[in-house]
Amino acid sequence: MSDHKPVESWLTDMDGVLVHEERAIPGAAEFIATLQRSGKKFLVLTNNSIFTPRDLRARLLAAGIDIPEDAIWTSALATAQFLDDQRPGGTAYVIGEAGLTTALHEVGYVLTDRAPDYVVLGETRTYSFEAITKAIRLIADGARFLATNPDPTGPSQEGPLPATGSVAALITRATGVAPYFVGKPNPLMMRSALNRIEAHSETAVMIGDRMDTDIISGLEAGLRSVLVLTGSTSEHEVDRFPYRPTRIVESIADVVPLVEALG
Repeated sequence: MSDHKPVESWLTDMDGVLVHEERAIPGAAEFIATLQRSGKKFLVLTNNSIFTPRDLRARLLAAGIDIPEDAIWTSALATAQFLDDQRPGGTAYVIGEAGLTTALHEVGYVLTDRAPDYVVLGETRTYSFEAITKAIRLIADGARFLATNPDPTGPSQEGPLPATGSVAALITRATGVAPYFVGKPNPLMMRSALNRIEAHSETAVMIGDRMDTDIISGLEAGLRSVLVLTGSTSEHEVDRFPYRPTRIVESIADVVPLVEALG
């Protein structure tokens, strides 16, 4: 990594890197504090569209990690930005929670089930069969299909939960229409994050715990990448992929000296 240009900005995934559900991963608070002391630009990315940045800040703060609200970038925000770029002032039928509906409202979208421009599928802990049926019928009638992220499952204290990707597959099976996924591994999510902090891919690093979302999206967006082994991907699984991260470390605690050394 030292053969490249000095690192000016850092992007990091949240779940599996900084926290496990409600618990901070050792070294996470120190990592954020080190970034703040260094003056480096940074952004915390998450494919979770349930919560607003304000909600996530409060949850992280309760875990002992102090991250400013404007340093959190969710797939819901990226989806809202994408829609605002594509069709400003449009309409959407939304399956999701406050993180997604708030983001769409803030860009001027009207949420409706009457001939919407888009059906937008996000994360929720209470997927409704009635809402899914409505989405299927609207897509069959011509609404464009968009989803915040392709993750098939999400974490919970009881074990995995079906997530956006699984429900999207159900809707696709019923309609024959595949969604456009905005969140990771779409490099669009990474580029929108870089633009938000006015950063450049040549001087940025992406930290993640998943080879199939975090690392590949960083690679395709032109960033260096660091895989931490505290989340979804274990070290023995890395060789199964045709691409590799720039560096592999045990946890976010091992990234702290990198922040200090790569500036």
